[in-house]
Amino acid sequence: MRLFFAIVLSLSVAGLAVATENGLITKKSSNNTKQTIDKLEAALKKKGMTIFARVNHTDGATRAKIKLRKTELLIFGNPKMGSHFFTSKQTAGIDLPMKALAWEDDKGQVWLTYNDPSYIAKRHGIADRTKIVSKMTNALDNFTNVATKK
Repeated sequence: MRLFFAIVLSLSVAGLAVATENGLITKKSSNNTKQTIDKLEAALKKKGMTIFARVNHTDGATRAKIKLRKTELLIFGNPKMGSHFFTSKQTAGIDLPMKALAWEDDKGQVWLTYNDPSYIAKRHGIADRTKIVSKMTNALDNFTNVATKK
């Protein structure tokens, strides 16, 4: 428990707002929602990742006459990584491909939230893919850092 608080404190001191809750990692963004997703998409494409879909939840809500703060979802993946989850436990397919959600809170701050690969592995009882989980975790951290910085 002390280690967890030390990590959180060091991240806060470093100026990185990162929160983890229920398998979700949330980072504070210095960009608006569209810019955050644009930057994430560009970084992913640059590394050869597949972009499956981009969903503007705000536009959908507006068409349904529901007011929703800016919220945009990017669905992406890398079969060279994700397929290893499936070969261990096919139910991981419910959580993959990966998703990242840029959203604006009630104060106008933009956040980027995505699923923690270790949480997905734990949820599906995948204990034999630790190297893949580590690679995915590091890659997502790097991609989302690019997306959330000016």
